[in-house]
Amino acid sequence: MIFKETKIKGAYLIDLEKNEDERGFFARSFCLQEFKEHGIDFNIAQCNISFNKKKGTLRGMHYQSTPFEEAKLVSCIKGRIYDVIIDLRKDSATYCQWLALELREQDYRILYVPKGFAHGFQTLESNSVVFYQMSEFYHPECARGIRWDDPLFLIEWPSNDQIISAKDRTYPLYIKNIL
Repeated sequence: MIFKETKIKGAYLIDLEKNEDERGFFARSFCLQEFKEHGIDFNIAQCNISFNKKKGTLRGMHYQSTPFEEAKLVSCIKGRIYDVIIDLRKDSATYCQWLALELREQDYRILYVPKGFAHGFQTLESNSVVFYQMSEFYHPECARGIRWDDPLFLIEWPSNDQIISAKDRTYPLYIKNIL
């Protein structure tokens, strides 16, 4: 696996090292030892799949509060998504900065999202599927969110043609949000 640190410290884009032949390829997509070699302490507690029927579906920005903060490995296994993370770690040099990148099924890329980040995405194709590996179990009492259009962050979404759940529309602005 090839780890590339992003402009936001602690977040990595991971590319697979493919062993290819006439049949296709074989590649490791998770290795605890390799993660530890990059200073990442990540153990998988659960895995989730998000199926998105329509292009323009926007999910986010989600996170889980203490004591159940979670790290994530995010990949797009079908279609394409515009994936966004926001650094909410108050002691971080990149606090309140966001990063967006495109994840596509044909790239087999994985985004590592550390604890203390909000995460969301917008689908760029209908029938997109997102696969998550989570470091923590889901705790509904600690589930939180920030509005996708919070003026503090000014996230540049690829399309204004958005399908957003009622729940995601009612998340508070971060400037009013208490972690």
